Amino acid sequence: MGTFKIEGGIQLKGEITPQGAKNEALQVLCTVLLTPEKVTITNIPDIIDVNKLINLLKNLGVKVEKLAHGAYSFQADEVNLSYLESEAFKEEGKALRGSIMLVGPLLARFGKGYIPKPGGDKIGRRRLDTHFEGFISLGAKFRYNREEYFYGVEAKKLTGTYMLLDEASVTGTANIVMAAVLAEGKTTIYNAACEPYLQQLCKMLNSMGAKITGIGSNLLTIEGVDKLGGCEHRILPDMIEIGSWIGLAAMTQSEITIKDVSWDSLGLIPNTFKKLGITLERRGDDIYIPKHPDGYEIQNYIDGSILTISDAPWPGFTPDLLSIVLVVATQARGSVLIHQKMFESRLFFTDRLIDMGAKIILCDPHRATVIGHDFKSQLKGIQMSSPDIRAGVSLLIAALSAKGTSIIQNSEQIDRGYERIDERLQALGAKIERLD
Repeated sequence: MGTFKIEGGIQLKGEITPQGAKNEALQVLCTVLLTPEKVTITNIPDIIDVNKLINLLKNLGVKVEKLAHGAYSFQADEVNLSYLESEAFKEEGKALRGSIMLVGPLLARFGKGYIPKPGGDKIGRRRLDTHFEGFISLGAKFRYNREEYFYGVEAKKLTGTYMLLDEASVTGTANIVMAAVLAEGKTTIYNAACEPYLQQLCKMLNSMGAKITGIGSNLLTIEGVDKLGGCEHRILPDMIEIGSWIGLAAMTQSEITIKDVSWDSLGLIPNTFKKLGITLERRGDDIYIPKHPDGYEIQNYIDGSILTISDAPWPGFTPDLLSIVLVVATQARGSVLIHQKMFESRLFFTDRLIDMGAKIILCDPHRATVIGHDFKSQLKGIQMSSPDIRAGVSLLIAALSAKGTSIIQNSEQIDRGYERIDERLQALGAKIERLD
C-alpha cells in the first residue's frame, strides 16, 4: 500500500500544467478497436487507470507503440477475440471501470463484446443498464452470468434506431455511439450526454469517417458507415485536475498559474469557484490565481439565502469536483450546502475532514453543510486513508493546508487519476513525500 507524508501549512508558488483528461482518454482509447488502421493519440495521461486500459488493449492483440511521453500509436488489425473469454480477462477487466467502453466497439466491428462487472471507485451504485439497453435497441442479444458477474452482447448485424436514454450517462452515450457508427442505417440518440469529452469522442470518430451530427447537444444523429479509418487525436486537458489546482491555490493561500487549460471547455467550473469567493484571472488560455491573504467569502443567493452547490449532467457542474469544493469551503468565510445528487457514498470522506477540525454537518448521504473557518482555525494533520480518487486528492489538499504532518494511506487511489502528483506538487514548493 502506498503512502503520502505531507507537511502542511506552506504557501506554494509557480506554474503547473494539467495532464490530459482521464475521462476522455478512457473513451477515445476504446475507439482504436473500430478500425484495422493505425490511430495516434497524444496527451494521454500516465496514470494507473489509463495504463490498465492500454494493457487490456495489448492483451486483446492491439499493437501499441509508445512514440513519446503521452503519445501512442495503436493498430487493431489482429484482435485476439478469444482473450475475451479467458480467466485473465475476467480478472483484469473488472479492475477498471472504463473497461465497459470496450464493449461497444467490439460489438460493432466483431459482432460480440464481453465484460466482467467493472470495478472503480466505491462512491455508490453505478448501473450499466443504459449501455446494454442501447445495444439491445441496436439489435444485440444480451446475456448475463450471475455467478461470474459476466456480461455479454452479440449481434450478426446492428441496425440504426431511435432511442431515448433513461439517463444522460457519459460512458453509456459513448459506448452506444461507438456501436452505432458501424450500424446499418440511422441512429438517433435523445437525452445523450454532451460533456466536452464526449464531444471530443464524436469529433474523433468523424475524423475516422463516421457521420455524427448534433455534437455538443443532447440529440445525436449517426448515419452508419461500412468502415472507419485511422486518425490522429489530441486529448483535452483534464478539467477535474484544473479544478483541483484551483482549490489547492485557495486553501494554501498560494499564487499559482495553471497553464493551457482550454478555458472554453471548462463550463461552470470557473464561476463555481468564484461563488466561493476565489479570484480567478484569465490570461490567454491560462488561469492565474493570486494569493488570498484575506481569505475568500462565499456568496449568498440574491435573496440572502445560503448558497447550494450541486452536481448535474453537463453543462451543469461536474460531480467529480464537489469533493474539492467541499474542502475549499472549510476555510471560506460563510457557509454552503453541498448537494451530491448522483452518488450516495461520495460524501462519506467528510469524517476525515471533521477529524482534522473542519465544521461539517453531514445531513444525509447526499448533502453536507460546511461552515467555513475563514482561516481563523487551521486544520490539523492526521493519519487517514484515501477512499477514492476525488476524495483522496481532496484530503491531500486539506493536508497541504493543515498544521503539522498528515499521512495519507492507499495513495494508489490518487495515482489512478493524477499523474506524478507528488513530483508536480514538489515543484510548487510542497513538502510531500511518497513512502512505499
